[in-house]
Order: sequence, then structure tokens, then C-alpha cells
Amino acid sequence: MQSSHAAAAVSSTFDDPNLVAYGGLEPVVRLAERCGLPALAGEHIRLPVSKDGTGAFPAAKLMSLVGGMAAGADSIEDMDRLRHGAMGRLFSGVRAPSTLGSFLRSFTHGHVKQLHAVARRFLPELARHTPLLTGADQVAYVDIDDTIRRTYGYAKQGAGYGYSKVKGLNALLGIVSTPLSAPVIAATRLRKGPSNSARGAAAFVAETIRTARVCGASGLLVMRADSAFYGADVINACRALGARFSVTVRMNASVKAAIAHIDETAWTSIKYPKAVWDEEGQCWISDAEIAEVPYTAFTSKPKKQQVTARLIVRRVKRLNPDAVPAGQGTLFNTWRYHAAFTDSPLALRDAERDHRRHAVVEQVIADVKNSAFAHAPSGRFQANAAWLALAALTHNLTRAAGALAGTFHARATTATIRDHLINVPARLARSARRLTLHLPERWPWGEDFSQLFSTVHAPPVL
Repeated sequence: MQSSHAAAAVSSTFDDPNLVAYGGLEPVVRLAERCGLPALAGEHIRLPVSKDGTGAFPAAKLMSLVGGMAAGADSIEDMDRLRHGAMGRLFSGVRAPSTLGSFLRSFTHGHVKQLHAVARRFLPELARHTPLLTGADQVAYVDIDDTIRRTYGYAKQGAGYGYSKVKGLNALLGIVSTPLSAPVIAATRLRKGPSNSARGAAAFVAETIRTARVCGASGLLVMRADSAFYGADVINACRALGARFSVTVRMNASVKAAIAHIDETAWTSIKYPKAVWDEEGQCWISDAEIAEVPYTAFTSKPKKQQVTARLIVRRVKRLNPDAVPAGQGTLFNTWRYHAAFTDSPLALRDAERDHRRHAVVEQVIADVKNSAFAHAPSGRFQANAAWLALAALTHNLTRAAGALAGTFHARATTATIRDHLINVPARLARSARRLTLHLPERWPWGEDFSQLFSTVHAPPVL
């Protein structure tokens, strides 16, 4: 590729009032309206209206924030991308970044909870209008994990050093997925940086499971988590709501004793379809052995809080014998063991494979951090908590738009969906009281865009 004209024969000017940079934002906003997002915001968000009108028209301000995030905004100043060219004719009620910043800073903890209520009710509507969680009536998974959003400077409320030794804010996410669909975010919590991962985890798990049920997860539902969430309150919260659990366990004395009683003939060889990176040995591991043994957890607690289920153990050969941790003894000299505590009804191989797929939550965290939650944009903690909730809501909306577009975009990251379907330049034309979006000829993903556009503009099915 090379320039077609000499440098002196090329010029540029920002003077076309009929262009928009985000032509695909129109069907995305139309989908949000079709699923009732403005009505939910107007019903549940109750901000005090000050003299400057900060709390007025919450639905319009929320829709502006969601629209900006869907277009790729990751800060309050980035919301100004909604006010260019013909955007004022394509959309109404677009608010300025200063107005949106004041709106977010007016949030208190109670108002953030109201926003969570909006998100909990919006996700089932998306699932009802789009193939967002295909197969949820058969098998679905809830995955819980937290992450640190790095912050800089001294002006961020709640920032601190947590388990990762990185200064920032702690974000707790609960996602829902099925074997046939990409994951969506069912619940979020923003916490102080030094917060323990398991703080408030039982209530959070219960909220995520309830949301998954409302979204159509009426069949087998398995909650997966890492060892930070291994606790009696979390597991009993799952059982109280009829969900199964699969949680990584810490290698404490009782777990080691249970592993030591596994007969050598009980181990079954498995080979991973893809190699796994071994941090300790600094090498790739492509095969392992698995076994299971009954195990009663939390024996130090009252009888009603103790749980008896399956301890699924995976072991891989220790390639560096000198790296044996102190106190592990002869049993652990040759092998390294990883255990998961589960009541999954699946066979051993399937249950172990399903537990390893908990890593899907890391992909969602990376996706969110690569989009709207690339920053915690405000100095106020509750404003950032509201921003995280809106980022998750936008993630779900973008993924729903991708599900309507086609099979490829149904599984793509939200960054890919934005590049292919939302950030499409368009020229706006008006004729006979109708607006027409003129899009680029031979756009590679034009067929998927047309599928999304025609679906959200079709008459609603009653």
C-alpha cells in the first residue's frame, strides 16, 4: 500500500456535518431501548435533584454513558466522542462530559445499589431478546473472581495495596456462561484495594446465582471459583440456592492426608488438548493424572456447616525435585498436586475439565480492562463503583449485539465487536422524514452488521 497522490495534493479538514464515526452505535442503542434500559433507569435510580440539575434525567445520562462506553470510551472526557458531526441528529439527549462527571460524582453507596438493580433486571431482558445464553436451560456456569484495577496518585478514594502488591481498587466480578455461549457479567462490586478476596463473597455468589436463574439457567448450574473463595459460607450459599460448586482447595494438612490415601491404581492418565504452562517448573505440561476421593470439608465448624463431597485431584510430575516446598514430605517429592472440592454430578474427567474452564473469568476481566474499565476515572470511590457497574452493563449489551449479528461475533471479544460492528463510519442522509445511514462499500463485516440492524429495527414480537 502507498499514497495515491503527492503530499502537496492531499489536504484534510473537519467540516462535514453529515458524518458519524460510530454508525453501529445506532442499532446498539436501539437494542438497549428495546430491552427497556431507559425505563429501568428511570424507575430505579433516584438521585436528589440539586439546583444545577445533577440528579435530573438519570435515564438520559445513563444512556449517554453506556453509548460512550460501547463506542470505546474509557474515561469521562472520552464521552465527548458522542458529540461530533451528525450524532446530534442520529441521537437525542446526548449529555456533555462535564454533566456526566457531575452525575457520577453524585452517587452514594445506595445509588450504586440502585444501579446494580438496573443491571440485574436488564441482563434477563437481553437474554430474552437475544441468543445471549444459549443452552442455559440445560447447563450453565457461574464463575467468581476478583482483580485489581491499578490506580496512580493519591486522590483515589479507597485505593491501596492488596494481594497483588499493586496499588489500586479491588473489583469483584460474577459471570454467567454456557458451553454454547460466551460469558456475560451478572454482578459486580468495587471494593477498597486492600480488601480480602472472600470479603462478602457468600452474598455476592448468592446474588449472581439468582441473576443466572432469572436469565434462564434452570438446569444444572455450577459455581466455580479459585482457592480464595474456598469457605463454608460460599459453598453453603450455593447449596441453599440449588447450585453445584467446584472450588479449588488450599493444600492444608487434611487435604494432604486425603490425597495420601488415594491408591496408586486409582489414578487415571489424561492429556490436555492444549499444553498448560507450569509456573513452578517454568515449562509446558501436556499430560497429567487425576483421581478422586470423598472428603468432608470445614470439620472445625458446626456440623450443619460441614460439607461432604468429592475431592478431585490432579497431579503432574515434578520436573525439578529441588523445588519441593518445605514440609511436604516424600509423597510430594515426585508429583505436584492440585485439588478441587466439588459436588458436580459429572464423571471424573468431565468434572475436572469443567473446573479448569473456570479460567474463562480471566478472559472477561481482561476484556473489561481493555474497554471501559481501563481506568477508574474519578477520585471518588462511589463514582468509580458506578462506572464499573456501567462497564459491566455495556459489556453485556455489546455482547448481545454480537450475538444478534452472527455466530462469529457471538463469541468474539467486545473489542472485536466494536471494531467490526460499532466503529463503522457512516454518512447521514434525510429524505421524506427518514434517516438513511450510508456505510462504507465492501465493509468486510457488512453482512453481520445488516443482520444486527434489521433485527433490532423489526417490529417487536408480541
